[in-house]
Amino acid sequence: MKSPREIIKTALEEGRNKLLEHEAFEIAKYYGIPVPEGTLVRSSKEAYDVADSIGYPAVVKVVSPDIVHKSDVGGVKLNLKSREEVAKAVEEMEKTIPLKAPGARIVGYIVYRMMPPGLEVIVGGIRDGVFGPAVMFGLGGIFVEVLKDVTFRIAPISYEDALEMINEIKAYRILEGYRGQPPVDKKALADIIVKLGNMMLDLEEIESVDLNPVIAYPSGAVAVDVRILLKKPGSTQH
Repeated sequence: MKSPREIIKTALEEGRNKLLEHEAFEIAKYYGIPVPEGTLVRSSKEAYDVADSIGYPAVVKVVSPDIVHKSDVGGVKLNLKSREEVAKAVEEMEKTIPLKAPGARIVGYIVYRMMPPGLEVIVGGIRDGVFGPAVMFGLGGIFVEVLKDVTFRIAPISYEDALEMINEIKAYRILEGYRGQPPVDKKALADIIVKLGNMMLDLEEIESVDLNPVIAYPSGAVAVDVRILLKKPGSTQH
C-alpha cells in the first residue's frame, strides 16, 4: 500500500490534480476514515476472483481520469448480488465505455461493498487562503444544496469541536432521531471530522476533500464517496 505522499506525488507527476477513486479511498483509510471494503481490478476475470471477498451487494465503477460523469457512459453498476454479476458488469463496461467515451483512459474498475441506507451527511475539507485548512459539516442532499445548512471549523479540530459542529447545524434534531428513526452515532461522525482535519493539516498539497455522502448509522458511519483535489502544480495560496 502506497503512502498518501506517494499517491499525491504520482498524481502530480501525471499532471492530475484530482485523485482517482481508489487513491482517494486509500488516503481516507490511511487516516482511519471508514470507507467501504473495495479493490481496483483491471479485467472481468479479476473482478470475478475478488468479488466474494468484498461481499454483496457490490458496486462497480469505472476509474478514469477522463470521465467526470460515470453514469452517463454506463460506468456505474449498483446492487450486484454475485460474482457472476460483478464480472458481467465489468465486461459490459469494457465494451460500452470506449464507444460512449472514445479516447478516455481507463485505469481499471473499482469494486466495493454497497452500504445499506442510513442518514446521509457531508464532511468536507477546504484550504482557505487566509485561514488555512478548514473542515465543513452538514446534512447531505437538499440540506446542503438548497438550505446551505453547514458549519465550519479551522483545523486542528478537537473531538469537542467536532461534536459542537454536529450540534450547531439548524437540522441537528434529524441526527437525534425523527419520525421513528433511531438517532445516529454522533461520536463516529465527530471522529471522521477530526481525522479529516488531521489529513488537511498533514497534506498541504490537498486543495479540497469531499466525503459525500457519509452514511451515518445508529452505530458507526462510512464515507461511501471520497473526492480529493490537489493544488495545481505551481499554484500558491493568497
